[in-house]
Amino acid sequence: MNDQELYRHAKTVIPGGTGLLSKRPEMLAPELFPAYFKAAKGCRITTIDDREFVDFTTCGIGACLLGFNDEDVTQAVVKTAMDGSFSTLNPPEEVALADKLCAIHPWASWARFARGGGDIGAVAIRIARAATGRSKVMIIGYHGWHDWYLAANLCDPDALGGMWLKGLSPHGVPAELKGTAVACMHGDFEQLDALLKTHGNDLAAIILEPCRHEVPAPGFLEALRAGCDKYGALLIYDEITIGWRYRFGGSHLDFGVDPDLAIFSKALGNGHPIAAVLGRKEFFDGASKAFLSSTYWTERIGPAAALATIDKMERTNAAVHANNYGMQVMALWEKCAADAGLPLQLTSKFGCLASFQFKTPAPNVMRTLFTRKMLEKGILAGTGFYPTVCHGKAEFDLYAAAVSEVFSELAPIAAGGEDAVRAALTAPEAHTTFARLVK
Repeated sequence: MNDQELYRHAKTVIPGGTGLLSKRPEMLAPELFPAYFKAAKGCRITTIDDREFVDFTTCGIGACLLGFNDEDVTQAVVKTAMDGSFSTLNPPEEVALADKLCAIHPWASWARFARGGGDIGAVAIRIARAATGRSKVMIIGYHGWHDWYLAANLCDPDALGGMWLKGLSPHGVPAELKGTAVACMHGDFEQLDALLKTHGNDLAAIILEPCRHEVPAPGFLEALRAGCDKYGALLIYDEITIGWRYRFGGSHLDFGVDPDLAIFSKALGNGHPIAAVLGRKEFFDGASKAFLSSTYWTERIGPAAALATIDKMERTNAAVHANNYGMQVMALWEKCAADAGLPLQLTSKFGCLASFQFKTPAPNVMRTLFTRKMLEKGILAGTGFYPTVCHGKAEFDLYAAAVSEVFSELAPIAAGGEDAVRAALTAPEAHTTFARLVK
């Protein structure tokens, strides 16, 4: 089977086709975007059809800040596997990792580990509920697939869609969880104040990304901290995506407002499964009495990969490179769009999570066309880009030439209006929500 044939078969034996929404080819260019790789190195991927692409998308959904198959991380992983990645006893690397993370985050004094971002979010919420004896959680953003999170959509079918991703169905979430999760918009002081007055005494935690595509509204983190202190809730920072990319150790270290718990995954292992929750000393007992236990949370490769990854992220100033490189790319988008007369708007102020959107008729069709045309040039591309340490001048020059040419091709199509834009699309349009993938 070729790449697309295998993916069509996969959708008959794996519900959804793959385990991660963001890796479904339909999200970028249905029937055309490659689904499977057989090798990856740096920022280059070889598909099972032996096609090579330079990756200018999210580069492993943000997990591979050092690039794919980093030599130092891989060496640590291979040695660990050869020595034995699992046994009846515990890996000492997890102790070293806990010490390392607490040293980087002086407010924290302990850590617990899992192997995925969604799981560690659930761990953090379990700890907060154990520490407070309360059930409700205030949610400010996207935090995964678990019941505690999707329960917000039991009251309002699109409570979470207004913040991040539309179409997240609460099917399978117990109806009894209705009312245990309330959604708040990042930076909305009035909504925060109203929700605290209504739910404050029942809140176990408030969870949010400190920032995503721009710095937090002045005073908002301080207001969250004050609200949690007033009502006895825990403040949890989700650093799973922005952590290590915005700055070494996590974005919140720039903002001067410490959390009670913080969760990390993605770039922490540079493509190897590892997740961590860090906590203040006051909540050690809550973390101890909550039942949190899983066999493969004690495997050895995750902590070994994280230790090697942290060391190299620090040595290479990975976050500085990612931000600087991404800012160059965003400047390129603006220049090429202006030169071509193609309406476009940047949607991030951070180079480490660079993004834009077309301001044209049928913008999602334009996004699909952009991806398709870039595929023809050997480049994986969308309207979001997460730089890696391996993106250098040669890759930038290749990408710049392709973007300039593709934007010039797209401009007259956009100028023709929506009918012209849709007529240019000869394959299905990219999906924009989870709902479109399951209907």
